[in-house]
Amino acid sequence: MTDPGARDDLAAPTDASAPSGVPVPDAPAVSDLPDLAVGSDVPNFPATGRRVLVSGASRGVGRAVAQAFAANGDRVAVHFGSRRAEAEATLASLEGTGHVLLGADVSDPVEAARLVDAAAEVLGGVDVLVNNAAVNSGPHPPATTPYDEWVAVWQRHIAVNLLGTAQLSRLAAGRMIDQGRGGRIVNIGSRGAFRGEPDHPAYGATKAAVHALGQSLAVALAPHGIAVTSVAPGFIDTDRVAPRLAGAEGAAIRAQSPFGRVARPEEVAEAVLWLASPAAQWSSGTVLDLNGASYLRT
Repeated sequence: MTDPGARDDLAAPTDASAPSGVPVPDAPAVSDLPDLAVGSDVPNFPATGRRVLVSGASRGVGRAVAQAFAANGDRVAVHFGSRRAEAEATLASLEGTGHVLLGADVSDPVEAARLVDAAAEVLGGVDVLVNNAAVNSGPHPPATTPYDEWVAVWQRHIAVNLLGTAQLSRLAAGRMIDQGRGGRIVNIGSRGAFRGEPDHPAYGATKAAVHALGQSLAVALAPHGIAVTSVAPGFIDTDRVAPRLAGAEGAAIRAQSPFGRVARPEEVAEAVLWLASPAAQWSSGTVLDLNGASYLRT
């Protein structure tokens, strides 16, 4: 059983990929990006009223995360790759005002830069980045997957799940440092990074890399008042997983947890919201398991 099925926004290529046609400002040259120089005094990070970019927010976990921040009084940039109609539904569901819908292929360095620039322009800055955009291109067991297909699947997973996350994190961190009031980056990882994904090895490996990236960034960005964390969910009850939960394997999936159920998207979103709070600064570098005791590690 594989964890990628738990995410409602992981089918290839969904929230992370196809260009949307949404106009965004021209990307800056790489030389124009702010240096990550250590700042001086960093004021207390705010608990509400923040500028939040959520990648892959058209449905599932991404939608729940956007809704949680909006309900907290934050303003949210809702990112999508190809599912514009669903992203529009996410935007319409948000409490408050000042939110924005933005499309981009986060695996493309230029489009990633345009996305962060557009979010900062509309929101007035970026205080929180939630890296949720990801792909899962379907089963690719090593023993039976043709080599050409194997290579393509790995390249796509690395481009979106790892490089897309790294690009958005670097860009958002530059903004946060320039703003001078700290920030939060929260990555959506996976339980599969720890227990292995025999049918989806590229997914498991890239999510493990996202966890490692988050820990490296946590050390590098702490002097700037930026805390970086990751969450590692197991199965989540989303529209995409609903047929599996209702089918023959549903009981076995729920039985993975001693609670006898799978997570709700809102439970993941509440954890993300806390990790982005002022109170969670000392959690920087953590990978928070959200799997209902279905997989334990020490």
